[in-house]
Amino acid sequence: HQMLPETYTLEQNYPNPFNPSTTIKYGLPEMSKTRVSIFNLAGQEVILLVNEEQSAGWYEYSWNGIDQAGVPVATGIYFTRMQTQGYSSVVKMLFLK
Repeated sequence: HQMLPETYTLEQNYPNPFNPSTTIKYGLPEMSKTRVSIFNLAGQEVILLVNEEQSAGWYEYSWNGIDQAGVPVATGIYFTRMQTQGYSSVVKMLFLK
């Protein structure tokens, strides 16, 4: 059992590159309004995974390369962005078909 994170953490997704899906893992040291979303290279939000108040702890979400409209995304580079009050982090992912 993992201890609570000491700092806000957004880990590199795995597997990366990925097909058909990847796991996004992050940690919150305290209760936080948290937003986790996927962006394309043009900076457009592809899908919003999390937008809610969350308790301290570790979280994992799986993303299967499907956008907000339910359409599979194109092969290429995507970014996961995690934001809370006073913290923002981005990791780069590669989706291969």
